[in-house]
Amino acid sequence: MSETVIRVDDQVATFINIFDVDPSKQQELIGILNEGAEKVMQHRPGFVSVNILASADGSRVVNLAQWRSPDDIKATAGDPEAQVFAKRAAEIAKATPQAYKVVSVYHA
Repeated sequence: MSETVIRVDDQVATFINIFDVDPSKQQELIGILNEGAEKVMQHRPGFVSVNILASADGSRVVNLAQWRSPDDIKATAGDPEAQVFAKRAAEIAKATPQAYKVVSVYHA
């Protein structure tokens, strides 16, 4: 079992998708993302973790996913099953997907 760990220079590819959504649709979007994670993402090669975060005001949802490599991210984006969930999400929210590199982490 793996879990989300964020470290500088980790050998994990980080993918963050920020969704702008009408607050009345936030829970619907979360349901779509959770369903996609459960049915598709967690079964894809290279999957490490996915975390769904909801803004307190209801206007945004963040999907933070970790993969073993950037190629795993690309392969999943091209998977027809994953595209079904991306299309459903796009029908109710504006997505801004991007790969990221962790550049700093601080702890207490």
